[in-house]
Amino acid sequence: MSLLVFVFMFSKQYILSVFIIVLVSAGCSQLTSEIGSKSQKRANLNEDRSAVRVPGSWEAASRGTHAKISTGWLNEFSSPAMSRLVLEAVNNNPNLNASAARLRATRQGTIGSRAALLPRVNGSSSASRSRNGNGDNPRSYGTSLDLSLNVSWETDIWGRLKDLRKADLANYYASIEDYRGARLSLAANTAKAYCDLVTSEQLLDLAQEILISFEKNRDIIERNYKAGVPGTRAIAVQLSRTNVASAQRTIKSRMLQRDRSRRTLESLLGRYPGASLKTSSLLPNLKSSVPASIPASLVERRPDLIAAQYDVYRSAKLADATAKNLLPSISLGSRQSTGGNEISNLFNPQFLASNIAASLTQTIYRGGQLKANAQAALEENKATIFNYANIAIRAFREVENALDADQSLRKQEEFLIQETKQATFAERSAELDYSEGIENSGILEILESQRRANNARAALINIKNNRLQNRIDLHLALGGDFRTLQSK
Repeated sequence: MSLLVFVFMFSKQYILSVFIIVLVSAGCSQLTSEIGSKSQKRANLNEDRSAVRVPGSWEAASRGTHAKISTGWLNEFSSPAMSRLVLEAVNNNPNLNASAARLRATRQGTIGSRAALLPRVNGSSSASRSRNGNGDNPRSYGTSLDLSLNVSWETDIWGRLKDLRKADLANYYASIEDYRGARLSLAANTAKAYCDLVTSEQLLDLAQEILISFEKNRDIIERNYKAGVPGTRAIAVQLSRTNVASAQRTIKSRMLQRDRSRRTLESLLGRYPGASLKTSSLLPNLKSSVPASIPASLVERRPDLIAAQYDVYRSAKLADATAKNLLPSISLGSRQSTGGNEISNLFNPQFLASNIAASLTQTIYRGGQLKANAQAALEENKATIFNYANIAIRAFREVENALDADQSLRKQEEFLIQETKQATFAERSAELDYSEGIENSGILEILESQRRANNARAALINIKNNRLQNRIDLHLALGGDFRTLQSK
């Protein structure tokens, strides 16, 4: 109450001068007290991070080879067709467009917290016209015009409204990172869907080649069996027919998988899922291996991690604002109403000063609700810190797993290439031995060698796709390419 008594010790004119100066100062400080650039905010947010030990480099990549890393992770795959489809998805995907609209809505929502720092001015007006006189008296008309102006402003002497403003902006910046994460995820999923589609096309082509080979063998075996060629038994005929039926079933299964892959990719592109999309018959080709040493700081670009940073900062500011609810609030206000020739008095300082009032509000007792709210806000802030630590650990795990898998899949592909070559040689040798009538050679050896060779060819196609999928997951886990240290 002492502050209120002190204010009213001064003259009305002086109160008005102070009021105007404060309003101007508030407007100027508002322009200079914005959170600032995102890079500056991230620097401030470092103080709120949980202590998580970050390795100097990814341990799983320490045994790799050095390679030149392209500037964009899509360029690493040497597939213009895949890059073109990813760009189409980013531009046309309905979910991403919806996320962009929600982001714009969040941006508009920040206006409310800014407006709370500024004075509120409400005006109203009314007008009337009446006729005077009756009987023989001449008629006369009278016009009445009334205007009123109501100005109110909460003086943010404790900084509570500024804390709410900063929390609101932090939430907006977190929404930007959520959108960036959705965009990166969409690009990765589109690239993976493209690789799946090409893989399904290759597996279908392989199944058709296998069917042709099995039909050829069936015809030869049936002809030899009817001719009574020694060593050709009925079981060989039955097995050859079984292989043909199995190959036909596999083709139908591969066609179904191809159409599903097409619809998945078409849905990501924002197209009608009619399974009509045509792609290249070749899988993307990786230009280089993963670098031997990848800075662990790259993971700090991850959108979910940056969003968690802003969430920590936002909750801290909300906790500050909630604690300041325990302090008294001071408001200034003025209401004027005038009409006729006195309208100009609305802008007369002395006229305005005559109705300026200040009010001080202090909550005395609410059953401990305000203190409980302040304590709850602090606990929420602690929860966001632990959540940040959890996201960071999850990011490290995803990167390490992807790096470890990259090495394993590369070695598996090398072994599969050798396995496919040897299985192909065995297949040709069995066919040659059988055609030349070499002793102890038979159709069963041919069928077994064909089975192994075909399985190796299919496994090789899948392992190449798995390598591409894992490399995409690695870029997704890192939040971008292998070189850019700061998100754009």
